[in-house]
Amino acid sequence: MVKRQISEPSSTPNEDRRGWLKGNVFYMGLTSLLGDLSHEAATAILPSFLTVQLHVGPEALGLIEGASDGASSMVKIFSGYWSDRMGKRKPLMNFGYALTGVLGPMIAVTTAWPQVLLLRMSAWAGRGARGPPRDALLADSVTAPVRGRAFGFQRAMDTVGAVLGPSLALLLLPLIGYREIFALSAIPGLAAFLVVFFLVREVQRPKGNDSDPQKPPLRKSDSSYIGSLKVLPRRFKLFLVAVCVFGLGNFANSLFALRAQQILAPQYGDMQASMLAIGLYTMLNVVYAVCSIPVGALSDRVGRREILAFGYFLSSVACLGMAFLTADFWVLIPVFLMAGLFTGITDTIEGATAADLLPQDARGTGYGLLQTTNGIGDFVSSTMVGFLWTLVSPQVAFSYAAVLSASGGALLLYLTRGHRLS
Repeated sequence: MVKRQISEPSSTPNEDRRGWLKGNVFYMGLTSLLGDLSHEAATAILPSFLTVQLHVGPEALGLIEGASDGASSMVKIFSGYWSDRMGKRKPLMNFGYALTGVLGPMIAVTTAWPQVLLLRMSAWAGRGARGPPRDALLADSVTAPVRGRAFGFQRAMDTVGAVLGPSLALLLLPLIGYREIFALSAIPGLAAFLVVFFLVREVQRPKGNDSDPQKPPLRKSDSSYIGSLKVLPRRFKLFLVAVCVFGLGNFANSLFALRAQQILAPQYGDMQASMLAIGLYTMLNVVYAVCSIPVGALSDRVGRREILAFGYFLSSVACLGMAFLTADFWVLIPVFLMAGLFTGITDTIEGATAADLLPQDARGTGYGLLQTTNGIGDFVSSTMVGFLWTLVSPQVAFSYAAVLSASGGALLLYLTRGHRLS
């Protein structure tokens, strides 16, 4: 059977702006919707499952989230590079979506938190395998004038899934149990794999660069992984420094949900507090979904630098709000709104900016490095916030995150001064 490939897009800016939402862009968006529906349904109930059913606290959730991101990072650091060298993105995407779709729902049968840790880490290794090749294939599938829109659409569809997943969990929790929801999450997870396997197509990449003289192709002598890293553009490396500092304070959003549950439990009881926390988490993802495409389109027109820095600073404000402004449910709403907005900004603009700064035949390597940087930051931040919360106080934990988020924004503005990131 001969596998069909599509060619690197080549069209005028006006044609790009009219016809960008087709083929791979649409199908990868659909895949992201299904994949996120699966794992976000599980993520939404994970804090309550750990505290109510397995009787563990923030340190366990922080360690599970952090270690899972760490496992993902160890795979990401090579998966994008391998996809560059193979000249194909789909094999790693197929493997990653299959692994995540099977292992994540198996949390349904766990009886102790270390079992949750092992399954979550293994499933997240699958996310690491699929992430950089997916982003590189998405960048390969469109041309520069619509890159922000394409990444905004993918992030928006990803987050529609992240809205539907917690929403379904919220509806099902009074009717069935935590374990049944984990098990049912297998259905959209495996559907995501089938969409990638049958509908997403490889893009035949031309030799050399993508018609941008400022982004030279990799040299033959740079075929080693270290050699590939050395020839990545200096502007991309400076960009990664700011991303890294921000990432060290950018913990998993499930810790926002756990904080809300703990604040609300004394007043509402465990079950109702769990449902309210899932509702707030769902609202966060709604904001993320709604803002992703407009933010991406805005960055196509005005540049990405200031928008991304704003997202980093907004993260700092949300963390401070989570630390100190938590008197009741109504005070939590604006904090979760800000969390959704900064998540939409950072996820969309970081991906589009990387495509702008990387040569086409190094995009897999570059996205692997970007996502590994984020994953290491997530590991450190989620683990640190969880342990600071348990050993000191939630105020200290969220203040730690706020300081690093603001520092990332300041570094981004300083290191990229004089440049328009687009």
